[in-house]
Amino acid sequence: MDFRGRALIEYAIAAAQRWNPIAVVGADVAEYLDGRDDVTLVRNDSPARGMSHSLALANRFLPADLAMIVVLGDKPLISEALIETICSAAAGSDVVYPRHDDQPGHPVWLSPQARLRVGLLPPGDTVRRLRMHTDLVQRAVDTADCGAVFDVDTVDELRC
Repeated sequence: MDFRGRALIEYAIAAAQRWNPIAVVGADVAEYLDGRDDVTLVRNDSPARGMSHSLALANRFLPADLAMIVVLGDKPLISEALIETICSAAAGSDVVYPRHDDQPGHPVWLSPQARLRVGLLPPGDTVRRLRMHTDLVQRAVDTADCGAVFDVDTVDELRC
């Protein structure tokens, strides 16, 4: 899907460029991104299994001692500045996420400790369970940046 003349995935890749992004993608997006040197592709051959499956694929790809920042491909207003804000707030926390008008959003920073629980998420689930996990230190970062919560899930939303 395109948004304002660009493929949705391009916004996330551009915003995360500084961190050498890894994109977990299905067949169509993998074909679109094939041959690019500005993103590492991890193929998800079962996208219907939901976000937790994509997250598990990324989690297995990265060394266990690294934190992970989760940026969604359907959030075209995400920015490098928002990612940096979340990363900068991560010290001493396991799960860090932006909060816009009391609504949790993305990107979400996961410590190595939080990443240990990614494989335990039920099929189709999101990082919401990690945000609510009582053994993990969570931090919400209030932001006026609507890119934290704006997403495009339907063709109608592409007209925004």
